Amino acid sequence: MASGYTGERRALLEALAELLPHQGLVSRLVGGDDPVLWVWHPRTRRQTIVFATPSSGGWTLLWSPGGQGGADDLESAAASLRRTLDSAQSG
Repeated sequence: MASGYTGERRALLEALAELLPHQGLVSRLVGGDDPVLWVWHPRTRRQTIVFATPSSGGWTLLWSPGGQGGADDLESAAASLRRTLDSAQSG
């Protein structure tokens, strides 16, 4: 059963997905009623899943390992995702 936040979550993840090609990243929205964004870096082949969750300050984006961004600055979140997937190669 979809939560009351599904539409907002989907719109936020879709907006983030639109910015990712500018960072050299590829993504796909998956999950149906509980959408998440699968993001991968074609060069490093590293990937992660981005979750969007409501928080006291609005919406927060979370990804592994330990990444976090705010919905109020999706461009910074996209750049941070790129850095995460770039640096994961050397880890």
